[in-house]
Amino acid sequence: MKLTNETIHSMDLIMILNRIFNPLPVPIILVDKDSKIIVINTVFADYLGFEKNQLLGRNVEEIDKNTRFPYVLDRKVSEIAWRHQFENGHTAIVHRIPVLDDSDEVLFGFGLVLFQDISEFKEIIQKNKQLDSELFHIKNEFKKIRGAKYTWDSIIGSSEKMLEAKYIGKKATLTASNVLIYGESGTGKELFAHAIHADSGRSYHSFIRVNCAAIPKDLIESILFGYEEGAYTGARKGGNIGKFELANNGTIFLDEIGELPLNMQAKLLRVLQEREIERIGGNDTIKIDVRVIAATNKDLRKMVEEKTFREDLYYRLNVMIINVPALRNRMDDLKVLVDWLIEKKCNEMSRIITGYSSDFMEYLESYNWPGNIRELENALERAINMSKNNTLIAGYLPVYLTKQLKNKEFGGSLKLKDAVADLEKRMIIEALHIANNNRSKATQMLGLSRSSFYEKIKKYDIE
Repeated sequence: MKLTNETIHSMDLIMILNRIFNPLPVPIILVDKDSKIIVINTVFADYLGFEKNQLLGRNVEEIDKNTRFPYVLDRKVSEIAWRHQFENGHTAIVHRIPVLDDSDEVLFGFGLVLFQDISEFKEIIQKNKQLDSELFHIKNEFKKIRGAKYTWDSIIGSSEKMLEAKYIGKKATLTASNVLIYGESGTGKELFAHAIHADSGRSYHSFIRVNCAAIPKDLIESILFGYEEGAYTGARKGGNIGKFELANNGTIFLDEIGELPLNMQAKLLRVLQEREIERIGGNDTIKIDVRVIAATNKDLRKMVEEKTFREDLYYRLNVMIINVPALRNRMDDLKVLVDWLIEKKCNEMSRIITGYSSDFMEYLESYNWPGNIRELENALERAINMSKNNTLIAGYLPVYLTKQLKNKEFGGSLKLKDAVADLEKRMIIEALHIANNNRSKATQMLGLSRSSFYEKIKKYDIE
């Protein structure tokens, strides 16, 4: 029998599914294409704290506001072994699977609670770990904990400057040479560091990140090189291992290297030359094999001339140089970045965005992006949070971002009343577009009275 949305609701089929699902000892649910509950077994109903007859026919979002079924059915992509916290406080491991017909249309969604309690899942994982080879297990777990999170696929863009940066980065993976990454804040320098490590022969060893600008100057040495017990007042009993030791046989990423004090630059130079460290309060040297990737948004050459950065350290780091371009210098990548970031944010926020208006992109394209990709991501996240439907419009963008284009439109002089009028007109046009020119719906969306809506239509000469 070919299943359709009509046959799904037939009493005979529901009775058959109930007979199959109800005796099973694992929580199971079946929803239709609109996320309404068709079948749910007693075990699942009890788990949610309801009677079965209280749940049938209701939208699953009414029962569990954290559900991802609408998202799964919209995207037609299964979610296998997802960690999910139900509204009643239970945390479980679940499957969500869209079932499609021959024409790739959604028939229904099937859900199963694999582990009803996260501790049960952890216990199973622990038992399975004991069956693994100790070496294989340690390597993989170590890579998860201290390995790189991003690969070359995480770096979006095909503009000439970005392709050049990727080319040099991939060349760097084939060597053990030090790498120096230049780029403004928010351009994605850390992504390059991750990708280089992940693609190198050191990928199964530690990737340790250190932000030199975020560490108090009096703690930098102990954090980088560690200390022995009793090295100073308040030192931890037994001493402490430093970041360079943690990165042994792997990679250490020194972000904001230009913020490193001169006295620490001298000690770092010695480590790079001698391949050994000495803990604070210790007498023994410790041999290390660490690949250094450094990054900065400063002009180190200029700092050398100003005597604020050591020339010998500069040349020691300045082997493989990668220049990550600013977003304003690779605007050809903007649309693909916007699409990718919207999809990423929707996955994180369990939201569905199907598109954006033309003037939404117009504003993004006209802006200078001093904060680069990080700023773009934040602006898109705000727009997604502000959206009331599946389409992003210019009105959802931060005011500071849209002001630049408006200043140009108004000849550099932007009056408040003009800005308000401009925004009103744009929002009315967008509302009509979203409502397919249904003026009643557009009026409701904007929260205006009918008379006020028509006054503004006339005022702004909107067809």
